[in-house]
Amino acid sequence: MNKKRLAMAFSGPSNSGKTTLIVKVSNILQDRGFSVCIVKHDPKDKALFDKPGKDSYKFSETGADVLVVSSNKTTLFKKRTSSIDEIVNLFGDFDYLLVEGLKTLDLPRISIFRNNLDESYFSVTNAIASDDTINDDDIPTNIYKLDLNNPENIISWIENNAKRV
Repeated sequence: MNKKRLAMAFSGPSNSGKTTLIVKVSNILQDRGFSVCIVKHDPKDKALFDKPGKDSYKFSETGADVLVVSSNKTTLFKKRTSSIDEIVNLFGDFDYLLVEGLKTLDLPRISIFRNNLDESYFSVTNAIASDDTINDDDIPTNIYKLDLNNPENIISWIENNAKRV
């Protein structure tokens, strides 16, 4: 079966609602029968995925790239960052790839704002998803406006603007 292979990135300040929106979009898409992959940027390298003392942790501590395979999941501990092409190849076939953060990736991007706009995001933003705490008149006219509380509308925009990878 041919997959859509559509990629969309999401950005925004901490606590703007990025994760909440991605979860809503992912759940709706999966309810419709699509396969969804999600990539999360960890800019401060804070996320922990393994426990000290476990074999996979010991392997990872050697500096080697480690792949842990079980009957229900595959976990990769890679000691360097990945390009969008490497990420796409890792996931194989999918319908939607949703990326949180990673402003350097060449992907169409929805930035999420509540309470105030951060103009530093405008140069990498194709659309802004906001709630009624943001005045639409403050959003530049070249950036599409989306309702943060309407994930169906956001999915329609993604359908029409995502990058095929």
